[in-house]
Amino acid sequence: MDNQNHIQTLAEIRALMERSSRFISLSGLSGVIAGIAALAGATAMYARLGLFSEGKITWSINRILMEETDIRGLFYFFLTDAFLVLFTALAGALFFTHRRAIRQGQSLWSKLSFRLGVNLFIPLITGAVFCFLLLLHRDVWLIAPGMLIFYGLGLVNGSKYTLEDIRYLGYCQIVLGLLAMAYPQYGLLLWALGFGVLHILYGIMMWKKYGQ
Repeated sequence: MDNQNHIQTLAEIRALMERSSRFISLSGLSGVIAGIAALAGATAMYARLGLFSEGKITWSINRILMEETDIRGLFYFFLTDAFLVLFTALAGALFFTHRRAIRQGQSLWSKLSFRLGVNLFIPLITGAVFCFLLLLHRDVWLIAPGMLIFYGLGLVNGSKYTLEDIRYLGYCQIVLGLLAMAYPQYGLLLWALGFGVLHILYGIMMWKKYGQ
């Protein structure tokens, strides 16, 4: 009985220490929402590029630029698609993380969440500018690998201020980004795998492990 009390006490002390040094209110549901949004965005892009009608999962930027009659329209479609995916993912993350933070007695806006945000968003903002410049220079094939790699670096960088599981998701994103650079014809597919499928699997795992 005494051993059980000691174990429970140690668990409570560990939880308090973790809560004071890490932002642990990230919700698994936010990962699921982000994954669904990414898959929807990738599906829309596949449809816009006409890959579904051709029965293909690979794409060639050179062929698309040669055959596309409305490059400006494609440019704006890409930006709109990316913005909607990002907005949905961020809205879901804020909503479910805020709800979980309230239940755990943590504040969504605190020194811990600020440190997490800084370490996460410095690589993300850098990556966003990098990818936008690639788009302006029509080096479109590098955008999917760039997004995966910078996002993965952001997760690894921010993992020291939140749940350790985030780090392994970041590693997976970086590997997928490097694969997308090695095999650019599969770039969009690997992007959907990283931002879509992995986010959903990660969200489900977090739900089962931590509860929301």
